[in-house]
Order: sequence, then structure tokens, then C-alpha cells
Amino acid sequence: MEAPSAPDDLTPAAIVAELDKYIVGQKEAKKAVAIALRNRTRRRLVPGELRDEIAPKNIILIGATGVGKTEIARRLARLTGSPFLKVEATKFTEVGYVGRDVESIIRDLTGVAVSREKTRLRDQAKDEIARLAEERLLDALLPAAPKSAAPPDPALREAARLRLRAGEFEEKFVEIDQGPRAQVKNAMIGFVPGQGTEGMDELIQNLVGQVSAGTRRRRRLKVREARLRLEEQAAERLIDNDKVSARAIEAVEGSGIVFIDEIDKVAAAEGGRGHGPDISREGVQRDLLPLVEGCTVQTRWGLVKTDHVLFIASGAFHTSRPGDLIPELQGRFPIRVELSALTAEDLEKILTQPKNALLAQYRALLATEGVALSFTPDAVAEIARTAYEINQGGHNIGARRLATVMERLLEDVLFRAPDTAPEVAIDAAFVREKLEPIRGARDLSRDIL
Repeated sequence: MEAPSAPDDLTPAAIVAELDKYIVGQKEAKKAVAIALRNRTRRRLVPGELRDEIAPKNIILIGATGVGKTEIARRLARLTGSPFLKVEATKFTEVGYVGRDVESIIRDLTGVAVSREKTRLRDQAKDEIARLAEERLLDALLPAAPKSAAPPDPALREAARLRLRAGEFEEKFVEIDQGPRAQVKNAMIGFVPGQGTEGMDELIQNLVGQVSAGTRRRRRLKVREARLRLEEQAAERLIDNDKVSARAIEAVEGSGIVFIDEIDKVAAAEGGRGHGPDISREGVQRDLLPLVEGCTVQTRWGLVKTDHVLFIASGAFHTSRPGDLIPELQGRFPIRVELSALTAEDLEKILTQPKNALLAQYRALLATEGVALSFTPDAVAEIARTAYEINQGGHNIGARRLATVMERLLEDVLFRAPDTAPEVAIDAAFVREKLEPIRGARDLSRDIL
């Protein structure tokens, strides 16, 4: 089975146009990921056995921190609605050592897909879920009639329903049935042999929770709290977990995206392969290889094939090169894109152009205090120039430098609001006054900024 196709109008040009709303520059990287994504949609339309032979074209994004590597992958996942997981290569250890094994990547990715599918189904059934919870609340609010008594008056129940919907009972206490806990033996269903220590930890937590109460329990809660509990119980009854698991696996296998950050940290330094910590790094690479090549991973929801999961890796590669990865892994990342360093002009655009631009964020924050914040064009240019110079004089952290510069610049304004003036205008002179001390102290800026 294949995951649902991406929207028909999601052409490579349309994908790049959407990425342009949030990411400045890096046209080659945007183009590469747009083509890779569109090829997955095209593959689903290929007839016959040839479709299964078309492997995803995995990508390595090469560039310093803060140039947009992670943001490209994150926005790509949001754009397509695909199951997406970001991991750091340094968090994993070679099989046989204490730590996370690489197969947990696919287990976590499947968990993301399961959560998304449950949310989707719950949204579809929200009216029915609300209705069922309301009926149970009315059952709890209205006194139960003796068996020998006449049937309850429907008008009384409808009157109570109207008062419940009007919020009159929100603070009233009711007693609700918490429902039975699953039997202890059912906890074993979620455990997959060989999935590492985290799988055993999850099993133990399940066992402890289920041993604590194997019978039905009742609890006294306020109506507003009881409603949430009852809606959750109704959702559990309405949602078929087997179908959820099947659709989640289908989505992962057909459109899952894994973003592996800091891949350069598990590459042996140039000329250093074969001894010391480089052996362990190679072990992580060799463990990653089956996932990227295509294998079957056991998860608590079922078997997941990774043949068509798209892997996007990234790294700065300051002390190593992509060629320092083991040859087999290199071959599974056929597309390599080098992202360009950010110029002062790029930083200026980042401050103003994206939909989530920093200046817009600060305006929105201060607007909640009744303060209108504005920036003159020369102030924006001065902020960008300052961030660029600090990057050049210390550690270059790309666009992330803007966040620390902006906090320093607006520290007093943010502290004094809402007691400050209703309008605050930032010009170039204000920027120079606030940032000149840190612009000159480059050694200090390494520690502070």
C-alpha cells in the first residue's frame, strides 16, 4: 500500500516558492529537495513493478550552522504533511554499546505517524466524541432512578443538557468511571525483542501502570475536567487502533522523511580513520547503512520497510569531508548540495522578508503590551551588519546570531514594557549606541554572543 499522494499542484517550482516564504537564499538546496519530493509523487504514479525499483534520491546538505539546513527540512515536512523526524547523528551508538540504536529512528518516525493519524481521525469524529461525552456527563449529573420507578422524564434530561451546554455545571463535581486497565499480559504486545534498552524501559512503565489497577475505577472530578476524560475515552472507543497502525506504517513507508543532523560528527576526520574514536563513528555509519539502503524494522505497531523513506543528512564538515564517510553510505546519498554562507544582505532580508521574520515576532510580542514597535530601514541594515561582523570576528553561527543581537538591542525596551511609551521607533543611531560595545569586543562576543 502507498501513502496518499501529495497535492497535484505541489510542483518543484511551487515547493520552492513555499520555501522562499520562510528561507532566504539557498536556491540550489531548495531546488534539490523540491525535486526529491516531487519524484516521490511521480514514483507513486509509475505503474507495475518498476515503481518499487525507483529508490529515493537521498541528500546531504553541506554548510555552516545557521545557514538554513534544518529549516529547509522542517518546512519541507510541514509543506507536504509527511511523517517527519529530526535526529542528531551523535545521539546514536554502535550496536553493542550503551545508548540509542539507529533502528529507534524508524520506531520514533512511526510513532510520529501514529500520533498524526490519531489526531486526524479524532478531528473527523470530534462531533460524535463530544456527543458521547455529553451523554455520559448527563448520566453522571442526573440521579439514577430505581428499577421499579417510572422511566425518567425526557424533558428533565433535555433541560439539564441545555444548562450543561450553557456552562452552568462546570464547577459541579461528578463521579465518572475511569474504565478498566488493560491486563498485564497485553503490555507485552508493545515490546519488540531486540529493540534496545528504551523498549525495555517502555515495557516496565506499562507493567507498573497496569499492575497498579487491573479493575474498574471511579473518580470524582469537576465537570470541566470530567469532560476531557470522557472525550478521551470516547475517542479510544471510536478509533480503530489496528487501522491507525496500518495507515501510519503506510505513510512512513511511502512518504516518511528523516533528517539526520550533524552527520559530519560521525565521519572520521581526514586521515584519521581506523583508530581511536573513529572506529566507533564508523560503527554508527555501518548501522545507519541498512536503514538508508532499505530494510525492515520491527516496531510496536508492526513491521516497517525503509526502502522508500527519504533521508536528508546535513553537516558543517569543518574538520572532515563528505568523502570521509564510509563509501557505502556515501553511495546512498547521491545528491550533495553546498549551502552558501550568509552575507550582511542575506541577514537583512532574514530580518524582514520571511513570514516568521524576527522583526515581525518582536512587533507582535510588544503589541500584546500595547507598544507599537517600528524599525527604520537604516536600523535594519545596521542590525544585519553588526550580526555579520560578529560572525566574521568570532564563531560564525549564521542567522542564529540575529536572535542574540536582537535580544541585546531590545533588552531595555522588553524590560520596561508596558510602562514605556506607546510607540518605540528604532533607528540606526539607537542600534549603534546599544550594539557598539559588543561589536568592538570580539573576543568577549565569542562568550556572550
